[in-house]
Amino acid sequence: MIWYALLVAAVAGERVAELVVARRNERWSRARRAIVAGDGHYPAMVALHMGLLIGCPLEVWLAGRPFVPALAWPMLAVLVGAQALRWWCIGTLGTRWNTRVIVVPGLPLVARGPYRLLRHPNYVAVVAEGLALPLVHTAWVTAAAFTVLNAAVLCVRIRCENQALAAAEAPVPA
Repeated sequence: MIWYALLVAAVAGERVAELVVARRNERWSRARRAIVAGDGHYPAMVALHMGLLIGCPLEVWLAGRPFVPALAWPMLAVLVGAQALRWWCIGTLGTRWNTRVIVVPGLPLVARGPYRLLRHPNYVAVVAEGLALPLVHTAWVTAAAFTVLNAAVLCVRIRCENQALAAAEAPVPA
């Protein structure tokens, strides 16, 4: 169980690194008259992700979930792949990546890296991580709860992001 708590802590550390990058990128975007959207759903998204990080070890500990190697190792591989995809997205978007919906008017959509294949590849990473991290140690209740709640949050988030991107792509009035 200690190694699993360390794994969850490593993912939490990765999230802190994301927030550092996001804050820096937010300053860059705001200096360029960025449009900020979706602040209403952001707290729910943060709470959901915190719930994932707390729920994983808590469920393992309280419910005595076993370590099942046949499930754990493939899920660990999915988790590592999700992290790689997330950082590929962050690297591809550069200063335009953020945990919030922040777009700079007049900039074209990014169509390279994973964005040439999918419109929202970072959310593929989020979904994969939300399933894989709990299932590394058979925390199936956490995996199911996160997946259902995340689907609801992502419906709102993707709609909001698509609207913000469409508005930002429109020509800027002189």
